[in-house]
Amino acid sequence: MNFAHPSAIVHKTAKIGPLVAILEKARIRANVVIGAGTVIGENVEVGEGTVLGSGVHLSNCRIGKECIIHQGVCIGQDGFGFHLDTVGGNHQKKPQTRSVLIGSNVEIGIDHLLRLDWNPTLHDPEQTFPIRFPTRMRLDKKGANTTVDRGSWRNTVIESGCKLDNLVQIGHNVRLRKGCVIAAQSGVAGSTTLGQRVLIGGQSGIGQHITLGDDVQVLAKSAVLRSVASGGVGGRPALPVRDYHKTKALIKKMLTSRTDPRPESESVL
Repeated sequence: MNFAHPSAIVHKTAKIGPLVAILEKARIRANVVIGAGTVIGENVEVGEGTVLGSGVHLSNCRIGKECIIHQGVCIGQDGFGFHLDTVGGNHQKKPQTRSVLIGSNVEIGIDHLLRLDWNPTLHDPEQTFPIRFPTRMRLDKKGANTTVDRGSWRNTVIESGCKLDNLVQIGHNVRLRKGCVIAAQSGVAGSTTLGQRVLIGGQSGIGQHITLGDDVQVLAKSAVLRSVASGGVGGRPALPVRDYHKTKALIKKMLTSRTDPRPESESVL
């Protein structure tokens, strides 16, 4: 059973799964697909042809045309902002009053689930009981809990053509220009701006209040703590790619040439 507030506007061509809630003054445009258990918050707008997976939560946001928001994605919740109360010494929540604006042709929460096809007739001749072996492997796309926080002093913006993998965190006030791609388990801290076509490898962290220029590339598992105008960076903290590889080579050379001054009996294996 679904719920739609009387003030919500839902186009007649929209396809809505079970247990969907569409709250006050939400607007669902033509040919939108909404998966089971999704919640569309007050004043949220979902653009024409956009697909929402199951269990998506949208609040304080506007979604453009032809987007794909995979299951479990949360968009528009409060950002992580607190200040220390000098009187009581407690953390007080900072107001989060702005929105999330998402362009067209954006995909959020991309994951790939490995599936195995089994053949139960195969068995190990050394065993007395059948053992199942996989006969084929395939990758199925399945979204997983990417989050985009609403802004505090400016809107959080994801421009058209951006692609966000699963388990990506976009902090409040962040701006992604057109065509950015962010791989899984990465985070962009608050009030940071990424230029057009920025590529971020998996498990990377981008610090707050910095800017990455157009076409910047970040290697996987990097920590970017300063603004980067152009080129590629990698490492923790991130360095220009050439310096990063030189540093790795130097450390490897130092380790392989190092002699342990301790007697063999005291060496640590």
